[in-house]
Amino acid sequence: MFQLMKVVICYLSYSGNTEEIAELLKVQLEADDIDVDMYCIGYGVMPNLFEYDLVFLGTFTWDKGSTPEEMKEFAREVEGKPNNVYVFGSGDTQFGGDELYCRAVDKLARFYNSGYPGLKIEQSPRGSQEKLVSKWLEGVLEHAEGKNVRT
Repeated sequence: MFQLMKVVICYLSYSGNTEEIAELLKVQLEADDIDVDMYCIGYGVMPNLFEYDLVFLGTFTWDKGSTPEEMKEFAREVEGKPNNVYVFGSGDTQFGGDELYCRAVDKLARFYNSGYPGLKIEQSPRGSQEKLVSKWLEGVLEHAEGKNVRT
């Protein structure tokens, strides 16, 4: 399989659910000897996304299917749009049902022209949902290999 040199996982999390997904991704990527940088949006120096082979963006969905303002601000601060972005996030179907569930993931994937479906996790990725994270990551890596996104 194609080996990436370096990836970044940028995420926004209030409850810790999206952060848990980010941590799972990091562990799995590092197990494949991939160098991973983590960035919690709003804290520290924002990374230059164009220096990475792959960019993972994680968000939760807020207020009737909205993207959190901090994530919108992050997107505005990035100069241009990287072509190697994959989006994941957490949500809760009890707030708006299936129609609004993880809508921020869909919006970000469209905004960055991801070309690969976003990962949507109901609340925490613990338990059986960990398999969803692994399967999604496997698909992302295959997609990236097919696109030959490596710099």
